[in-house]
Formats: sequence, structure tokens, C-alpha cells
Amino acid sequence: MNQRDPKLIALLFNECINNRDIQGLTQLMTEDYILILRDGQVVAGKDANVKSWTQFFEMCPVYKNTFDRIESRANQVIILGHAYWNEKQPYDPGIWTARIEGDRVAEWRLYDDTANNRADLGLVESKLNRDMP
Repeated sequence: MNQRDPKLIALLFNECINNRDIQGLTQLMTEDYILILRDGQVVAGKDANVKSWTQFFEMCPVYKNTFDRIESRANQVIILGHAYWNEKQPYDPGIWTARIEGDRVAEWRLYDDTANNRADLGLVESKLNRDMP
């Protein structure tokens, strides 16, 4: 059961990502934490993900997520926003979901921001303006 708002946990987790804070990420992960990437690749377990996030931060030292919209349905958080990879790819629209259990992130998943993914996730409102970086 969650004591805190699941949206807050997802925002704290993302703050750790943006700050490349491995210790903070580790504290916010459940032991069986799962990361699911856009291509369907799965990284399972806290230890494997600590290693994966550490390598990712080394490869992408300026990566940051910016969230435009966040909503929750029970323990599921759905986020619209964009990732900043570098000056060559400054605006990469995406959808993230987070499953929160016991005030920790049990699953962090990334999706391409497509009409189908929005519909599958129940995001039926008009699409945010994605032309602006």
C-alpha cells in the first residue's frame, strides 16, 4: 500500500534520473524493479538495473526527462513529456508509466508517443503540442 501520492514517487524517481543519482534511484526501486524500454527490452531486478542505469548515465551524461502531464490511476502513473539526449537530439517525445508499490517504483516503462499508445493507455484528450522543443 502506498502512503504517498504515486505521482510524487514517480516525480522523485525522475528527479534522480535527471540528476544521475544512482543512490536515490536505488532507494526508490523495489527489489524486483523492472525497466521496460521502448523496444520491449526488459531489465529485471534491482541489482541489474543499478548496473544498467550506471552504464546509461556514463553513455548519456546530459540526458534529462521533462514532463508535460502526469496523472495516476490507483498505483499506476502515466506521464507525457520528452527526453533530452544531447544538442543533436534535444526533443524526443515519449510516454512513461510507473507502477508504484509501497512508495517505491516497481516498474518504469517507456513508450513512443503515438496515437495507438495514447489510446492503449487511456489518454483520450487532444494531443499536446509536440512541435515545440
